[in-house]
Amino acid sequence: MTGQVIVVDDEAAIREAVQQWLELSGFRVQTCANAAQALALIDRDFPGVVVSDVRMPGTDGLQLLDKLLELDRDLPVIMVTGHGDVPMAVQALRQGAYDFIEKPFTPERLLDSVRRALDKRRLVCENRQLRQQFAFKDHIESQLLGVSRPMENLRRQILELAGTSVNILIRGDTGSGKERVARCLHDFSARAGKPFVALNCAAIPENLFESELFGHESGAFTGAQGKRIGRIEHADGGTLFLDEVESLPLAQQVKLLRVLQEKTLERLGSNRSIQVDLRVISAVKPDLLDEVRAGRFREDLFYRLNVATLQIPSLRERREDIPLLFEHFAQQAARRHEREAPPLTPNELAQLLGHDWPGNVRELINAAERHALGLSAPVEALNSQSLAEQMEAFEAQCLHNALLRCQGNIAQVMELLQLPRRTLNEKMQRHGLQRSTYRPAGSPDEE
Repeated sequence: MTGQVIVVDDEAAIREAVQQWLELSGFRVQTCANAAQALALIDRDFPGVVVSDVRMPGTDGLQLLDKLLELDRDLPVIMVTGHGDVPMAVQALRQGAYDFIEKPFTPERLLDSVRRALDKRRLVCENRQLRQQFAFKDHIESQLLGVSRPMENLRRQILELAGTSVNILIRGDTGSGKERVARCLHDFSARAGKPFVALNCAAIPENLFESELFGHESGAFTGAQGKRIGRIEHADGGTLFLDEVESLPLAQQVKLLRVLQEKTLERLGSNRSIQVDLRVISAVKPDLLDEVRAGRFREDLFYRLNVATLQIPSLRERREDIPLLFEHFAQQAARRHEREAPPLTPNELAQLLGHDWPGNVRELINAAERHALGLSAPVEALNSQSLAEQMEAFEAQCLHNALLRCQGNIAQVMELLQLPRRTLNEKMQRHGLQRSTYRPAGSPDEE
């Protein structure tokens, strides 16, 4: 299909003729007998154009034009006028109509106007999307901190997937920020104005799962004093986030699969089907396929949840982000406790960079909190590495930062670090740092 067109005319014969012409040329067409029907189909994100007769009973074409342009000033509206209504057509153009066509008209005249209007609409929608992506890019960088390549890739993937409606499986170690990523996927999607409902599947007793997920009617079981809206129903129109989804009992996996397939649910103790529209984002630490092979997770549900996958890098995979993250969380903690965060010493920074961070960002937040409170040895307690190992980690971090800042320009790195070429090459080789990693895409490899 080459575009979407809504045709508004009170005469059925004209609607059918125009629809036939447009569909034969590959357009997707919806017809409306009056203005109210058209307004019910159109919002600010409508990607097509409107073709409307001017003279209609009730709300006429000019009134419809005003309402459409109030909704979206950039929406192309083509007005169709009768013979002798040229003054009315001129008035329509002054009000913001894209074009007017005088009856009787040929299919070629209509098709030419529709094609030009759709080209304009396509450009408007693309520009809006680009502006939105730039705005989201600034916002997401404040939500998911980091200058490392793994974090840049993760933010890019989130923005790409947020605009889709697919279910997503997030993989990542404990404390890596899976719920924060899920929240970003929701906040940057068309569902942002609807609920984001989070449920940790490992924290719910098995006998309460069905009521928690699907809700119940009064008297459905002993102790059910009143009606309860379940998490799935509460997420209608929005996003359901299932953390540690591997802990979902098999009996509830069957029922969740049915909800995803049929987009309906039944509360416990009720036979009435309730329609739901939601996106499911799941998070898991182990490989969920291993759970499938072990018979602990349904394969059909796995494929329903795993339409797309996001892998969150561990903190040790993006060590260059550690100083930025530590400072950010230390400052946050200091503001909460109304005090100044003490500066990091070089030795403390080396220890931070050399630590393996098994608890990931969550562990780093705790360390930053202790540091902000001025507790004794908040960083040293984390580390069992020797001083030599810590200094090696610190040196690797300094080299990485310089290469990143200079975009792999070796001459600039030598000047910045005050190192001769041979020494710099040896250190880069020892730490496994490749100049090509830091060069901008498409740039020549020589100096």
